[in-house]
Amino acid sequence: MKAITYRTYGSPDVLEYGDVPEPKLGADAVLVKVKAASVNPVDWKIQAGYLDSLMDAVFPVIPGWDVAGVVERVGVGVTEFAPGDEVIGYVREDMVGRGTFAEYVAAPVRTLARKPAALTFEEAAGLPLAGLTAYQALTRALEIKPGDTVLVHAAAGGVGSLAVQIATALGARVIGTASARNHDYLRALGVEPVAYGEGLADRVRTLAPRGVDAVLDLVGGDALQLSPGLLAEGGRLASIADGAVLALGGHYVFVRPDTADLTALADLADSGRLRVEVAATFPLEKAADAQRLNAEGHTRGKIVVTIA
Repeated sequence: MKAITYRTYGSPDVLEYGDVPEPKLGADAVLVKVKAASVNPVDWKIQAGYLDSLMDAVFPVIPGWDVAGVVERVGVGVTEFAPGDEVIGYVREDMVGRGTFAEYVAAPVRTLARKPAALTFEEAAGLPLAGLTAYQALTRALEIKPGDTVLVHAAAGGVGSLAVQIATALGARVIGTASARNHDYLRALGVEPVAYGEGLADRVRTLAPRGVDAVLDLVGGDALQLSPGLLAEGGRLASIADGAVLALGGHYVFVRPDTADLTALADLADSGRLRVEVAATFPLEKAADAQRLNAEGHTRGKIVVTIA
């Protein structure tokens, strides 16, 4: 099969396009014919070696954790899916090796859910990692409930644009930080936008004089440091970007595969309450260009790699 691989840690320049063996299928996995896979910052951070102390890499590595595709065949222990089923997945295993930037991926059933019918394969591929990150942060770490006011830093990005929709679906009022060019986009999602930069805290306090009930930080650094001062009494803080949140009394969130959570996201999409913005698509052989664009950090929504 065709796949993207890298044989050593490095920049997008180390990526190679070519033939690799089709993956073997374990008892509790399904072979997915990949239609689309999205790019996430963690892909090129792992590739650069930043997570080497946390995860073993089996070279050559196929990058990618997000997938949308069709079940080709199932392992002997699988009853959840059948050939022909359309699925989405956050296909993260304990080691880095057989990712989703390939024509086929052997995906453990615990990483999969049925694809939402309302989304294209390209849109659906952008949902798993970013959507699960947002969903788990909002429902578990922050325990958002109807009537809460939630501040989301970097609200127009891949995770942020999903987080604000999920928070709205949970019944919250949402304030989101973003550059001015993305304010109309956020308003269309039901968000009250505020601009980045000097005076951010004052702008948030103008919208929420008594403070916000929760802050979801997707940026880290200065945005995280000013967040505790924006919380109402008893307010909650979580970050996916900066472990310093723990010293501030908040929660650090690292996403994990979860079929039930992924199914909840698919249900939100099928009910019209969650949509995925696709910023750009690239064919599989141009995955390095997709990574470079993602690393710039200025795109709205998701960058997706497609497989013919």
